Order: sequence, then C-alpha cells, then structure tokens
Amino acid sequence: MRRSVIALAPLLAAFAAASSVAGDVSYNKDIRPILVENCFSCHGADSASRKAELRLDRRDEAVESGAIVPGDPDSSVMLDRVFSDDPEEVMPPPKQHKTIPTAQV
Repeated sequence: MRRSVIALAPLLAAFAAASSVAGDVSYNKDIRPILVENCFSCHGADSASRKAELRLDRRDEAVESGAIVPGDPDSSVMLDRVFSDDPEEVMPPPKQHKTIPTAQV
C-alpha cells in the first residue's frame, strides 16, 4: 500500500498544481470580455464615441490615466467607478442600461 501512495505522489502533485493554476485569472479569458461588453463602447478604439478621453483597450493609456494602477487595485480609479453607488460616478453609467454581474465584479 505504501508503495502505491509513493507511486501516486507525482500524479497528486501535478493535479494540485493544475488545480491552483485553474483558479488564476486570465486577462484575455476573464477580464477583456467584461471590458468589451461594458466599457469599450465608450472607452475603446473609436475616437468619435470615446468618453473622457479614456482608453481602456490600451493598457499603457489606461495606466497612464490612472484608471488602472498595476498591483494596486485600491488605487485604480476604474475599480472605484465600478464599485460606486453614486449614479453620477458608477460605471457603466445607468443610462447605458448595463450592469456588470456581481461575480464578474
């Protein structure tokens, strides 16, 4: 029996590693679709419809504007706006009739 457990140890270690990776958040898989659905129509590539001169589709510009502060979500203005209860501040704005589901927030 002990020999079986020892033989399974590498398999169990590989499974544990795969499980922890599965919980990681992927920008392209998890975050970008939320931004596409809720943010890019006003803060994307189309300069004619862009609001507040803010682009969220380009990371460097989003960081430069302070909307996103890498490694410091508490300082990221974008998250302040997403979590806001103030109808004048919250993003997406109520007039857009879009709401980011709680699980995505």
